[in-house]
Amino acid sequence: MGISDLIASFLQECLDASGDGVLEVQRNDLAQKFNCVPSQINYVMSTRFSPERGYIVESRRGGNGFIRITRVQVDRQTLLMHVINSLGSQIDLPSARAILSNLNQAGALDAELVRVLLAAIGDKALAAVPRELRDPVRAGILKNVLILQV
Repeated sequence: MGISDLIASFLQECLDASGDGVLEVQRNDLAQKFNCVPSQINYVMSTRFSPERGYIVESRRGGNGFIRITRVQVDRQTLLMHVINSLGSQIDLPSARAILSNLNQAGALDAELVRVLLAAIGDKALAAVPRELRDPVRAGILKNVLILQV
């Protein structure tokens, strides 16, 4: 089991034990506990505790900085709207794959739509688009299709 898995498991156990679905931890304390750099904690937060997976993560940096993880249950429409609103003006293919996979796992998108979307936003489909414009085009396609799903 890798360090990311260990950190995620620890945080999940703490969340389960909290009773109210809210956990507040110090990033530096957590990094010391697992003998890793704070950016490793950030990676776990962004990949394992994302809105698509049913979590809201708040973070304050600095001397008294903390990370607050809140487990939320949201309906499909709210989840899709949150993802749409969190998409920037561009997205790379690996990030788009991760978002679509998370939406599928959460039951917000069915596997067939995810498969079609991945084909539509893939580099083969966007081959006629200059490389520097693919990420903005990809984001536009993804946002528009997700809006239609709301």
